[in-house]
Amino acid sequence: MAIATVNPYTGETERTFEPHDDAEVERRIASAQAGFEALRSTTFAQRAQWMRRAAELLEGDVDALARLITIEMGRPIKGARAEVLKSAKGMRYYADNAETFLAPEPLSDPSAVGASAAGTRYAPIGVVLAVMPWNYPLWQVLRFAAPALMAGNAGLLKHASNVPQSALYLDTLFERAGFPVGAFRTLLIPASGVERVLRDPRVKAATLTGSEPAGRSLASIAGSEVKHVVLELGGSDPFVVMPSADIEKASSVAVTARNQNNGQSCIAAKRFIVHTDVYEEFVEKFRAKVAALTVGDPLEESTDVGPVATESGRDELAEQVEDAVSKGATLVTGGRIPDRAGWFYEPTVLADITPDMRLYLEEAFGPVASVYRVADREEALRIANGTTFGLSSSVWTNDPEEEEWFIQNLDAGAVFVNGMTASYPELPFGGVKDSGVGRELAAAGIREFCNLKTVWKG
Repeated sequence: MAIATVNPYTGETERTFEPHDDAEVERRIASAQAGFEALRSTTFAQRAQWMRRAAELLEGDVDALARLITIEMGRPIKGARAEVLKSAKGMRYYADNAETFLAPEPLSDPSAVGASAAGTRYAPIGVVLAVMPWNYPLWQVLRFAAPALMAGNAGLLKHASNVPQSALYLDTLFERAGFPVGAFRTLLIPASGVERVLRDPRVKAATLTGSEPAGRSLASIAGSEVKHVVLELGGSDPFVVMPSADIEKASSVAVTARNQNNGQSCIAAKRFIVHTDVYEEFVEKFRAKVAALTVGDPLEESTDVGPVATESGRDELAEQVEDAVSKGATLVTGGRIPDRAGWFYEPTVLADITPDMRLYLEEAFGPVASVYRVADREEALRIANGTTFGLSSSVWTNDPEEEEWFIQNLDAGAVFVNGMTASYPELPFGGVKDSGVGRELAAAGIREFCNLKTVWKG
């Protein structure tokens, strides 16, 4: 894929960029290593000052950045603006909490290990490579970069090839805020260039958000180099609706949960598993609200759903729907590629999904929802857990015992009860099964790329 900004609303190429050659990649890795050596000796207070300044710069650029996000990947402008502000919030969260999260932890009874004092400390590990996707071009990166830099590490970013201007903005942000030169650097390289960077001995670990094949490839390389990885590889999140739920609220939240960011979110609800007692009511409300969404120019404030980010992604979505319909799925609403410029796909709801259809197991990365009718909670759980993914989940019930049962038994990195799945700086984020390994955000996220060092004193 060319490194270029291609506007998904028009299909037109806005700007193209030459990949960094080997010499430039070497220069940037060396710069990152030098940035790490400078940053590791600074105090938490100094890093926090710089991080807060970076957040201020981000907020000062909110309108221009929101427009850039929308042009590069098609996110409606309201959501793009919210992404910028959420990123700044996450940066301040780590500025405020990093020192507490990484404080030394003394052993309460050092005599048990024959010491006068003992415990653990967290130390930075060095340069960390981040391989990031296009769907949240700022938030995905900054939820890694903020904790990594506050821990004293340096970051190298290989961003998705269709958001190069977002990547280049981030290349200068931290230096502008006062961080040492090289503490964060962007690499404009194709996917084929990642292996060389990851095998460089100066690069100590990697994090990737993206597809399962990309994650397996990165993990394989890192494993051969004995380097730590954090992987977030997508999901096909269940949205379970039981008879005691508030159906009006659940159906409204379901529309946002599926169609946020044009349906292109790893933790978007994708499979709606509805008890038969409330199935008809839920599906009719859901259908009507999905059909009422405003589809159009993502730069317009009134737009709810814009184009899919890439032409290939739109075509893949259409093929998944066509496969399901050809095998007997019921098209409740949508299901067409509109006759207009850009990479649009109608917000779609499908019912009567069966195991022989691609959508039963595959992630639909766009505004397509699959609805399942179930007879009881056991069947709901079987379908919810019946994929290789396990990122997040949402359960709608007002029965306390049923709530606890789902929390205990859902195979997912998170369970949201009577609410939409989301990521928050304050809560760990990550999945199980093929959705990945490791955690981002909260205390767990900053500790992933630290050396947990045992200290013993005689």
